[in-house]
Amino acid sequence: MPALDLPFSRAAHDRAAHRRAEPRLVDDLRKEPGTRMLVLRGSQVATVGQRVALFAPDDVAHLAFSTHLFLGEADGVAYLAAILPEPGPESEHTPEADPGPDVDWAAMRALDVPDLEQGLAVEAFALAQWHAAHTHCPRCGAATEVTKGGWVRHCPVDGSDHFPRTDPAVIMAITDADDRLLLARGPEWGAGRRSVLAGFVEPGEGLEQAVARETMEEVGVTVDPASIEYRDSQSWPFPASLMLGFRARATTTRLVLQEDEIAEAGWFSREQFATALADGTLSSYGRNSIGRSLIEEWFGASLGG
Repeated sequence: MPALDLPFSRAAHDRAAHRRAEPRLVDDLRKEPGTRMLVLRGSQVATVGQRVALFAPDDVAHLAFSTHLFLGEADGVAYLAAILPEPGPESEHTPEADPGPDVDWAAMRALDVPDLEQGLAVEAFALAQWHAAHTHCPRCGAATEVTKGGWVRHCPVDGSDHFPRTDPAVIMAITDADDRLLLARGPEWGAGRRSVLAGFVEPGEGLEQAVARETMEEVGVTVDPASIEYRDSQSWPFPASLMLGFRARATTTRLVLQEDEIAEAGWFSREQFATALADGTLSSYGRNSIGRSLIEEWFGASLGG
């Protein structure tokens, strides 16, 4: 089967991990006029027009960045991410805090740009999220230092190194014997929003085990272990997940909902699904999510929008 077309899983650059050990890598690249830097602030990336802004170092030298991260190379160009502190509610806007008059800010979840820019932005955002949440050593509590181009945090007290982590999560299109798709709504979602089931992989658990366990826990449905089929994976750095897509066939259809996780769930034929989309009973799905891609694969057509 062809791979799914997943926006946050596309990239066109080499991460060049072999360069991370260079002693002054980031400092040296910040002095090179050919280096290009993308700028992040919270959950947003700086853009110009509809594209990710890629600045020369001198263009953003006036900004007070908290961290610089080495992202890799493409066609002889080195790329850095530069992280601005996220402004607080009382912060005043000043020119010194803005990359330039023509720059806008785009939410990462809505980013739709060429593969090079998207791959760089997703990598930068995922790495920045990890740094923001791991400022201190989990062993002794001391403040850690950023090393290896942003890919390690070193504890100067106990000498330990700490590396970025990604949490694996399964997301699955479950169908029954009549090829109806199981769709559910979380308690925090609006009335019309439904998607396929998903959940984090637990310690000591295989991916297929997680698919079966999460389906049973959330809706009380048993799946045939032999039917569990891997489809594709997608980085989902909100804040640090890797979504692993599957499809599987249910052996039972009676629904018993996990109250704190699932508000509604139901089986949809393709005709019922199309009708619900048309009359607004079901809302549109986020363009960038692997959940949408799994639904489209079952449905046999694009959801549009």
